[in-house]
Amino acid sequence: MLIYFYPKALTPGCTTQACGLRDTKKELEKLGVVILGISPDSPKKLAQFIEKKALNFTLLSDENHQVAEQFGVWGEKKFMGRTYDGIHRISFLIDEQGKIQQVFDKFKTGEHHQVVLDYLQSL
Repeated sequence: MLIYFYPKALTPGCTTQACGLRDTKKELEKLGVVILGISPDSPKKLAQFIEKKALNFTLLSDENHQVAEQFGVWGEKKFMGRTYDGIHRISFLIDEQGKIQQVFDKFKTGEHHQVVLDYLQSL
């Protein structure tokens, strides 16, 4: 399973990342990977994201950032001179035993899907 955390639905970077995963879902499934996206957005916003971008995988709402905190991806961020708490864009590949197999935390949003595919194909 690929659990990916992203900051905000329907924003340019998050949309690029989600659409890349959408477009490679079949390839990922052939390699045994199910995609699960998590953000602090409301369920209503996630439903809009799924509909507008024809996303073909599950998105979960973590409005109180409890799951993000458990994974260690909630924390201080800086953007345009502003400091705030939010989700760091990090993905986790979870193996069949429920253990973290790989962490993806250094990628451009448009390359995320390919970074994951390249890793899986190298195994």
